[in-house]
Parts: sequence; structure tokens; C-alpha cells
Amino acid sequence: MSATVRSILTPTAIVRLVLGWGAFAALLAAGPLLAPPVPAPLLITALIVAVILICAFGVVHEAEHLARRLGDPYGSLVLTLSIVLIEVVLITAVLLGPGEHATIARDSVMAVSMIILNAVIGLCLLVAGLRHGSLAHNRTGTSTYLSLIIVLAAIAFALPALIGTNGSYQAWQEIPIVIVTIGIYAFFLFRQMGAQADDFREVDPRLTRPPAEAAAPSPSNIDVTVANATSTEAADPDRERQGIVEVIRTHRVEIALRLVLLVVTVIPIVLLSHDMATLLDDGLSRLGAPVALSGIVIALIVFLPETITSVRAAWQGEIQRVSNLCHGAQVSTVGLTIPTVLVIGSLTDQQIVLAESPANLLLFAVTLLLSVTTFAAKKVTAVHGAAHLVVFVIFGITVFS
Repeated sequence: MSATVRSILTPTAIVRLVLGWGAFAALLAAGPLLAPPVPAPLLITALIVAVILICAFGVVHEAEHLARRLGDPYGSLVLTLSIVLIEVVLITAVLLGPGEHATIARDSVMAVSMIILNAVIGLCLLVAGLRHGSLAHNRTGTSTYLSLIIVLAAIAFALPALIGTNGSYQAWQEIPIVIVTIGIYAFFLFRQMGAQADDFREVDPRLTRPPAEAAAPSPSNIDVTVANATSTEAADPDRERQGIVEVIRTHRVEIALRLVLLVVTVIPIVLLSHDMATLLDDGLSRLGAPVALSGIVIALIVFLPETITSVRAAWQGEIQRVSNLCHGAQVSTVGLTIPTVLVIGSLTDQQIVLAESPANLLLFAVTLLLSVTTFAAKKVTAVHGAAHLVVFVIFGITVFS
């Protein structure tokens, strides 16, 4: 076994894989024993969450290594697409399974949207603002994300109520909707990984200045080691000269192994989250909690690795990476989920209800307006983060109303 392989497949990484896949195998073996009513469902759920947390830190570890090797936006894109693609596969599996699931895509995407755009971004801006003060971000890249989020959100949640039937697109409308959604998302990825890659890199001078300058005392109190490491990555002349293709060619073994390890560590997280939905529904129903709360909890757990990575980036003052992770996840979630469920609905003759309730539409509109005003500023602050967190709290109140 080469030194590279040994440095990646560490005993800790192997233990995480055994725990994650072992827990999933145990749930499969339990089978009918986990059908409601289950003794102590919340206790079993807590044990599953503990396993998910252990796996999540493994995902974060690999994602951060890939981000350092590939640089942004490529590193952030790897983690985002890994989680979102698996989530889309799970929704697809539910749609292709028994029963009626007309609103699963709408409910899942809405829950994920409010979590990403308000809870995670709010927490990250609050953490970064309190620790580092005001932080500059790359407004061109963030504006690109928000432009797509606004368009895709209107297509997903608002338009079906106006031109569709009973909250669903008509059959003849689905084809052009799928084409334009996939088209704009593919064009976005093409530009993000090509000509516009620089639009998604850090611009805060405290992160991009040469190491000697970054070592000087700063009123933001950014750790010298973090500033030096980040600035070295951002201004690495070899990376700029080689380009991403050459970086992948030079480090193909390491990148391939870390990518595979990231994916096989993410899969148990999503599968365990999906399988524990029944347990969570049972436990919350006994407590008298609303059913919708279960979906929010599951969405929080599924995106736990990305949340941890985003908060750690905020702690280090890498606010553009926060945007790449969070806004990128939102664009990918809507851009991949909506076309997928519409195609499946058309092929299986299922009704796919996408139109949202007036209350959720209002909150989403407020979220989009707040996001635009927050990231239109040259610098983001802790107050911006607090405002986003308030909107998420209000969303939670509507769940119980």
C-alpha cells in the first residue's frame, strides 16, 4: 500500500465506514421490528444521529482536503454535488416506490431551501461577523447564484399555481420546464468551472494578500496560520499556471481516492436519514409535534456535512466559500430535483404537486429579498446573519401553526 493510500485510508476513516454501513445494515436486518409503534423511538433515533455525526466529520475531512487540493469553486462543488445527487436519488426512489407521494419534492426542496438560505447562512454570517467583523465577498459570484435561485424558485414553487392545474404543471408544460431548468443549470456549471471560475474565489484582502502581509496584526483577529494557509492556496502560482486539469492529472490518485471515500461516507448518512424517518415520525407523533417537523429534521441531518464545512469556513473568515457551499447547494438542489421529479411523474403518470402554500411563498419571497440585500453589500456582517436566523425561526413557527 502506497504512502498516499495509507494517508487517506486511515484507521479513523475505516472505523467511520464500518460504523456508517454497519448501522445501515442493522436497520435493514431489523426490518419489521422498526415498524410503529417502536419502543423508545427517539432513543434509537438519537443513536442513529450519533453515527451520522461521526460519518459527517469524515465527509468534512475529505471535502476540506479536496478543497485545498482543487481550490474553489471546484472543491466546494464536489461536496455539494455529492450530497445533492444522493438526495435526488432518494426522492426518486420514494417516487418510484409504492403509494402516493405527490408533494414529496416540493416539501423536501422547500425544507432544504429554508435551512440552507436562512439557518446555515444565518449561522455562518453570525459566526464570521462576530469573530472577524465585516467580511468582503465576491459579489459577482454571489449575484450569479442568487439570480439562478430566484428564477428556479419561481419555476418550482410559484408558477405551477398560476399556469398549472391543482398546483401541478400540465403535461405539455413539463417538457419546456425540464429543458430550460436543465439548460440553465448546465450552463451555470459550465461557466462556473470555466471562464467565470474567478468569480467564485475569495476577495477579502485579509485572505488574499501575500503571507508576509497577512502575518501582520489585523483588527479582525484572523488567525495568522489560517490567513497564511488560505492566502497561499488563493495565490498559489503553480495552481494558477497549471490549471485545474493539470492539478487533477498530477494528483489523480489522491483526488480519486478522496472523492470515492467522500461518496461512500456520504451514502450511509443519507440512507440512515431516510430510514429513520419512520422512527422520527413515530416519536414526534407521540409528542404531538407536527408531521412537517420530521421532514425539516431529516433535511438538517442530510445536509449536516455541508453545514459543518460551511460553519468551519465561516470561522476561518472564508465567506465566499460559505456562499459557494450554501448558494451552490441551493442551486443544485432545485436545478436537479425539479427536472428529475417532473420526468418521473411524466413516465409513471403520477401527479407532481409543486405549488407552495401562500405562507411558505411569502417566507420564501422574504428569504430571497433578504438574500439579495445581504449580499448586495460590499461586506456582510453579523447583523445580516441574525436577520436570516429570524426568518428561519418564523418558518419554524409556521410549521407548528
